[in-house]
Amino acid sequence: MAGKTSVSEIFEIPKFYYFQSGNDYSGSMGDFSYKIINGSNLKCLTWHGKLCSMKAAIENEKEFEKTQEGFNELIKWLESKYSE
Repeated sequence: MAGKTSVSEIFEIPKFYYFQSGNDYSGSMGDFSYKIINGSNLKCLTWHGKLCSMKAAIENEKEFEKTQEGFNELIKWLESKYSE
């Protein structure tokens, strides 16, 4: 895929700069949904179903440092939760 902008092999997730700018991000792949919440750290939530994160039963939640390294760990963690 020429000009790939996603940092994930599975999900369409923007580069770390998007999160450094203070943005949240959410997406899904089939029945698997996720949200990355921006704060002093990056928090990632996962759940199954089409409900939004406010109404869904959150299955997994983990915080990561808001650094490039922490972001890389978040992506690996998210991909592992999807693969489970």
